[in-house]
Amino acid sequence: MTTFEWRSSSTEETQQMAEKLGQRLQPGDVLTLEGDLGAGKTTFTKGLGKGLGVKRTINSPTFTIMKEYQGRIPFYHMDVYRLEESDEDLGFDEYFEGDGVTVVEWAQFIHEFLPDERLDITIRYLDDSTRLFTLKAASGHYEALCKEILE
Repeated sequence: MTTFEWRSSSTEETQQMAEKLGQRLQPGDVLTLEGDLGAGKTTFTKGLGKGLGVKRTINSPTFTIMKEYQGRIPFYHMDVYRLEESDEDLGFDEYFEGDGVTVVEWAQFIHEFLPDERLDITIRYLDDSTRLFTLKAASGHYEALCKEILE
């Protein structure tokens, strides 16, 4: 697993980087997002959606577990925080191996269901405007993506 780091000093910068990544994602790509409440997971996801050509407003699926959006390819946005006490397989592999891109917030709660090949992104709050992004690429595909967007 290869690790990359990137700092963002604004919401706009975060969304621009995520948009750049979203433009390069392919069907079957899986990204996980970790970070405290308010760290910027949904902000990052909005940028990904824009890069994927999603026109609808993207917001956190906290109470619905998953929201689906249409862009150039389907975009599945999961927030599995409410599954912390559950060990039930809710058919995640249908999305992870499907025709779209899947982003999972609070992925540690379903770790056993995640594919081995994925891009894990941790967002750390440094101050009111600055965030540190740690990207862990679990395959050559994701490593190449990270190198491309961070150059």
